[in-house]
Amino acid sequence: MPSSTKQDKLIPAAIILFSVIPVLGGVLRLTELGGGAEITPDNARFFASPVPVVVHAITVSVYSVLGAFQFAPGFRRRRPGWHRAAGRLLVLCGLVGALSGLWMTVFYPKPDDVGALLTGVRLVFGTAWVVFIALGVAAILRRDVTRHRAWMIRGFAVGLGAATQAVALSAWLVAVGTPDRLSKALLMLAAWLVNAAVAEWIIRRQWPARPIRAGVAPAFGGTR
Repeated sequence: MPSSTKQDKLIPAAIILFSVIPVLGGVLRLTELGGGAEITPDNARFFASPVPVVVHAITVSVYSVLGAFQFAPGFRRRRPGWHRAAGRLLVLCGLVGALSGLWMTVFYPKPDDVGALLTGVRLVFGTAWVVFIALGVAAILRRDVTRHRAWMIRGFAVGLGAATQAVALSAWLVAVGTPDRLSKALLMLAAWLVNAAVAEWIIRRQWPARPIRAGVAPAFGGTR
């Protein structure tokens, strides 16, 4: 089996598998809101203003799953039209997911385990997500595929932060117990930093820059 064919299957599958926990969390949140679940102190803010969390859950889930296939090099080459169309949808979902997350961070009442540090971390990375996508779009409009690819990988790493955070928080819960405000903030920060480090490794080591082939139109979002 050619290497690109293996990558086409293994890389998207690994990313989707990694995204299962936050995607299921979003599905459960939507089910809770749509099914008339009991209102508790933990979910009251979502029932009071459901639109942001519904929009966030849907767009981030699409972003995580659809974005996984942008990391399949053979698939991108065989279906450049799909890559472009999916990339445009990813830009939309990424921006809406980031902005809805920022809205919730600023305007939703804070639960007991969320303090100023975690709020600040969320604002920084949520803003970075928007900026990275914007820079990726600006780069591809200049037909700068190398920088486009790098910024979109960085944006995807931020968007996939919820998956890494779910793993980190679950491991802490099993090993230590329920995290306090500081521990939760540091764990979530560490998860985003891990994703950022992996993104930079991919950009610098795995996918060296390649020139644009003549006649091949660039795409919004993802990689080539």
